[in-house]
Amino acid sequence: MERTAAAGKGAWRDGAWVLSSKEINFPYPVALTLLHMVFSSVVCFAITKVFKIVKIEEGMTTDIYISSVIPIGAMFAMTLWLGNSAYLYISVAFAQMLKAIMPVAVFLLGAAFGLEEMSCKMLAIMSVISVGVIVASVGEITISWVGVVYQMGGVVAEALRLIFIEIFLKKKGVRLNLISMMYYVSPCSALCLFIPWLFLEKPKMDESASWNFPPFTLFLNCLCTFILNMSVFLVISRTSALTARVTGVVRDWSVVLLSAAIFADTQLTFINIIGYAVAIAGVVAYNNHKLKVKPQGSEQQSTDSKVNSGSPKDEK
Repeated sequence: MERTAAAGKGAWRDGAWVLSSKEINFPYPVALTLLHMVFSSVVCFAITKVFKIVKIEEGMTTDIYISSVIPIGAMFAMTLWLGNSAYLYISVAFAQMLKAIMPVAVFLLGAAFGLEEMSCKMLAIMSVISVGVIVASVGEITISWVGVVYQMGGVVAEALRLIFIEIFLKKKGVRLNLISMMYYVSPCSALCLFIPWLFLEKPKMDESASWNFPPFTLFLNCLCTFILNMSVFLVISRTSALTARVTGVVRDWSVVLLSAAIFADTQLTFINIIGYAVAIAGVVAYNNHKLKVKPQGSEQQSTDSKVNSGSPKDEK
């Protein structure tokens, strides 16, 4: 039995009503994500080039764009594509539970790229998260392995995106604000999504006459996606990374509980909740560990930023 839900890691959950055959009936996740990226590209261009509200940070070169921005954009496109596709087969709540394994993917890939160091404590935390996700999966009433594969693929793509961003910031020496990053990444992601849409979904859309996407709903959906991405930046810039991480855990629980209340095809079991609680406990431990380690490198990074910064805008 297929379960239909939504779009975005930020954007994934936003499109539940759009993809649902019971609501908007637009079951084309690649097309939906492509529209999000085109909208983001247009808005960023208008903000930076037309109205000139935000200035594009300097330092971007062709070499950096090819070696760093394109991989980030490609992984971002893969994250949204696979994440959207997963929601055609599994519930929002179960997909959110699977996403709790993200720190494990980030840590293992970070270790492979030389950005993380293996330790007994980290391995123990990763084990707790993994066990929690497995228990939550066992508790799922009707599990679709196609949806699980899509979702785990999206998790790996998102982990790679985060790794590439860390390499970009640490090794390339270019520091961009959110609008600048979206200005460069969104068009690349749109191009990466256009190719699979052209071959995989466009023929289906041409043949089918059942789908519907009112322009006003499209605008609101894209706008919500853009605002969600901006909100993450605003939380971190106005508060702290700790606040962002804590609110992230609260948000994840809220998504699981609200989706169970909103979507009739979402049924939570006691085992689901126990498994997810264990996984979240591991995520909290991971976040706490990273926040304790981060200040050691932040002082040097802050000093370097002040020395290399030529714009007062960088200082907040």
